[in-house]
Amino acid sequence: MLSEVTYERYEGRDPTDRLDTFLPAYVEVYAEPPYGEGPSDVRQFIDHYLLHAERPRIRLVIAREGEEVIGFTYGYHLPAHTGWWGNLDRPLPADFTHEDGTRTWVILELAVRKPWRRQGVAAALHTALLDGLDVERVTLTVRPEPEAAAAQAAYEAWGYREAGISHPWEDAPFYRAMVLELAPGSPVDQGQQP
Repeated sequence: MLSEVTYERYEGRDPTDRLDTFLPAYVEVYAEPPYGEGPSDVRQFIDHYLLHAERPRIRLVIAREGEEVIGFTYGYHLPAHTGWWGNLDRPLPADFTHEDGTRTWVILELAVRKPWRRQGVAAALHTALLDGLDVERVTLTVRPEPEAAAAQAAYEAWGYREAGISHPWEDAPFYRAMVLELAPGSPVDQGQQP
């Protein structure tokens, strides 16, 4: 049973200063299967995170039980000239892939340490991350089944639908690219694939 969990949101320059706060949770979560990340993967994550933290309007949310960090999530607006949609296994319509820097929020990480999973922490992190955002949709990637079946089930329960299979770089694993439409009348909002 969880005692009181708090959710701290950081924006602007603050996310850069919080890396050391949640990095031990990142290391713990991503050392587990199917990820099996080691020191070089962690260094790569740090490098990517520090680049991401330079983006305008980045947002980071850290979950704590007491003083202990139990999970985190972060993301930002997809920039107008993003390659996000270009690495999918299928072409998508231009009106779907068009970005203007404010249309789509991308969640890059959402992680909860094992002892606190299946207790609503991930859903609360997701809600806190998106709270007050003025965007049409949210996107993220997740490992395919059976590797990340629990995460996929959660995203689908929250309303995400698959847009395609993403292969973001040559040595990367394959991911399901998922989209949560927030604007009514969109293809995914109506239960259709884009």
